[in-house]
Parts: sequence; C-alpha cells; structure tokens
Amino acid sequence: MTLTEARLLVAGVGNIFLADDAFGPEVIRALDRRPLPPGTRVRDFGIRGLDLAYELLDGYTTAVLVDAAERGHRPGTLSLIEPDLPDGGPGAAPPEAHGMDPAKVLALAAHLGDGTLPRVLVLACEPATRPRADEDIAPGLSTPVSDAVAHAVEALHVMVPALLADPAATPALRRQEESADPSAAGLAH
Repeated sequence: MTLTEARLLVAGVGNIFLADDAFGPEVIRALDRRPLPPGTRVRDFGIRGLDLAYELLDGYTTAVLVDAAERGHRPGTLSLIEPDLPDGGPGAAPPEAHGMDPAKVLALAAHLGDGTLPRVLVLACEPATRPRADEDIAPGLSTPVSDAVAHAVEALHVMVPALLADPAATPALRRQEESADPSAAGLAH
C-alpha cells in the first residue's frame, strides 16, 4: 500500500525503556501478527515526535494514537480520548520538535502544516508502573498493561473498520475493563 492509499494512521507512541510507557509500541508490535484492514498505515513512532508531526500532515482523514496516559482509572483500563486540536494560531502552545508529548506533537503539526490536521483519537491505557525519577531505564510492562495490549488490538480491529467507513464515527469501547467515557479532553502526559 502506498502512503496515498492510507486514509487512517495508527501510531504507537511511547518509550520502550520506561515501563508502561512502552504500551503504544507493544500494541503496534502485536498488530504485526494481526494486521489491520487496507487503507490503514500502522507505525511505531516511539519517542520521535517530529516524525509523527510530519506524518500527521500526510493527508490522513483520521489518526489513532496508541499511548499510555494517566487518567485516574484502574491500571490496564483503556480509554478513548478525542483531544481538542490546536489551531496553530497566536497564543497556541509552543511547538516542540523533540520528545513525544502528544499535545506538543499536535501543536507542532498544526504549526508546520498549511491545512487542517486529521481527526485525532487517542487509545490510552492507564499505566500501573512509571519509572522513578532516579531510574534511567525500567524495561517491561506491568501485568495489567501487558494484558491490555491484546484488548487494545481487539479494540482497534473494531474501531478501524468503523472509522474507515465513517471518519466521524466514535466507536465505543465495549469491554468491562475499558472506560465507557469517550471524553473530549486535553492530553495529560
């Protein structure tokens, strides 16, 4: 599939060396064994925010970012978030070219692009383990977040066909361990 054929981007974000922050890349790895339908580009961006910002400007109708995000739920809980997109105008958050704070990546993409950004949804997983300030590396997912990887793959296999058919759709997360609140919220990272 060429990039021009892909209408939907599924982007894994997070640092594989920082415990549960590796949730997004692990979901993308799991999708290698169970690919999403044509029309979808699946890519692990890790902590390469600049790469993701440019990718968001490539003509997608929808982008689903897969990330760990603290939302106050039980560890391993999946949430679907639709963040408010920055307009890139005066007073907007300053763009950041390095790092992977999704809100800053969206601000950078809005700043770089001439057109509008695609619709952005975040499939977020509540982390159980974050590295302490004195730790440089804390590899490995916690048990609840590791278990949530398979649930996220399942959720994406429901969401993506619905979003390809109707980019304005907001597919509900259906499992008991998933948040039923598809709140529109800023990204806390």
